Amino acid sequence: MEERVAALERRLAALEGNRPAASSPGDGDFWALEGLKQQLADAGEAAADGGVLFTGAVRLPTQERYEWQYGALTPGLLDEDGADRGRTAESLAALGNAVRLRLLREILGGRRTAAELAELEGLGTTGQIYHHLRQLTGAGWLHTTGRGRYEVPGARVVPLLVVLTAAFP
Repeated sequence: MEERVAALERRLAALEGNRPAASSPGDGDFWALEGLKQQLADAGEAAADGGVLFTGAVRLPTQERYEWQYGALTPGLLDEDGADRGRTAESLAALGNAVRLRLLREILGGRRTAAELAELEGLGTTGQIYHHLRQLTGAGWLHTTGRGRYEVPGARVVPLLVVLTAAFP
């Protein structure tokens, strides 16, 4: 509880000070941003337009642990070719549904089978649930690990949480 109150106090102070909220649960400095800026400076002209970084160390309710990071230079993100834009749109579109987001949260939380998911209220019929699971699987947010069993691929856990964080800062 103490950590949560401290985090809320930092966010409030950041809002009152008209600056971004601290990116660290520790002392409030921008350690990840400063590291990225140093990496960009070391990269020279190729990184003159900047870049982005996302990273995470996660332990799910199932006790599975994931650590992941990814960085990209700004020009590469802004100059995607048509095929990449199509994949990006498909991936984001799959997340644009409240039922699918709930399915992902439930799967990350340990409900992994279609039967377990069908027992939950508010997700629709079994057919509708399978439709949503197919959409998430097709977009790469899920994969099957056996008959009627789903999981978020390890390499997608942190990116999924980053997208959810970015959607609700």
